[in-house]
Amino acid sequence: MNGAHSRHMLALETAEGVEFRLPLAGPISRAAAWFIDTLCVMAIVTLLGKAVTILSLVSEDVGSAFGALLYFATATGYSMLLEWNWRGQTIGKRLMRLRVVDAEGNRLVLSQVVVRNLLRAADMLPAGYAVGGIACLLSNKSQRLGDLAANTVVIYVEPREFPELDGLTDSHYNSIRGQPRLVARLRQALSPEQARIVLDAVLRREQLAPDERVQLFRLLATDLKLLVHFPEESVLGLSDERLVLNVVECLFNER
Repeated sequence: MNGAHSRHMLALETAEGVEFRLPLAGPISRAAAWFIDTLCVMAIVTLLGKAVTILSLVSEDVGSAFGALLYFATATGYSMLLEWNWRGQTIGKRLMRLRVVDAEGNRLVLSQVVVRNLLRAADMLPAGYAVGGIACLLSNKSQRLGDLAANTVVIYVEPREFPELDGLTDSHYNSIRGQPRLVARLRQALSPEQARIVLDAVLRREQLAPDERVQLFRLLATDLKLLVHFPEESVLGLSDERLVLNVVECLFNER
């Protein structure tokens, strides 16, 4: 995918010219999420503070140094652990409906999570996230230094109602739905943004020219097969478009 952007939106365009737009989070909502996360970190540090108290009895300097190291390790580890396990979210980001994603629409990888959080210390200089805030204001994608280095952006996760899929999946039998483990693997392997792209492709398929439609679903089906192993019986006789339709139904239709 090729990335394009405007001031408040991240536009991702496929090779077939199908465009998907993701709303970028601004400095204010990100600051609110950071404040919530800071309170969470402080609560964790307080619980771990007994060790600092004991060391301070031995040496004030050692206690102070250990306290600073404990805070840095907790704050960094907290963000890394949650963003990796919660697909780009922390407690603060969840409450503010924000999510860290790859700037090109690909799945977020561990190295990106590590880099953006290690550079948080630079973004916080000289105080109150001054450097990071200025970087967000100057960046067309609202990226702080850590985001620029990791090629990530923070988007606003809009609450969406799932569309009615019965009319889209014109078949009563779904060979994928009957395999709960496969469905679980799909939900785990696809990031929310990837799932949204697949859904939007299905919703817009009637707007595409026949050749573009065939090519788009061939690419989507290939990507899905690279992400998840499909047992032969689940894809036997399925066209690329039918495979994608079945996947979308399993991802978004809870019935």
